[in-house]
Amino acid sequence: MSHKGGHGKIQTTLARARGHGSAHHGVESWIRLRVTAVGNAVLGLWFIWFVKKSVGLDHAAFTELLAQPCNAVAMILLIVSVFYHATLGCREIVEDYVHCECMKITKLLGTYLFFFAAAVACIFSVLKIAL
Repeated sequence: MSHKGGHGKIQTTLARARGHGSAHHGVESWIRLRVTAVGNAVLGLWFIWFVKKSVGLDHAAFTELLAQPCNAVAMILLIVSVFYHATLGCREIVEDYVHCECMKITKLLGTYLFFFAAAVACIFSVLKIAL
């Protein structure tokens, strides 16, 4: 127990900690990070295969390879998974290390917009080739 300055109130350690500790909302984020990490690993293996298969191809042969439905879908899934994983990771960093609420909101908004725009541009490129 400790004395809280000037008010004459005595607080327990638990009372002081209320509102400052974990609200268990971090568990969902932790699970999402792990699921996307596994997805990235699996899709990363496909991507290594795809790059090996692409080495030495000219532009027409490469676009033909990427235009195959299974390759186009796998590439889009990789893009979504990687950019979502990056967004989650950057969000964790901002929430943990940026303490000014205004700056935190600004950085999170910028992060979300940047990764969303980058993912859309990548997906558009794959679709342009595949369709």
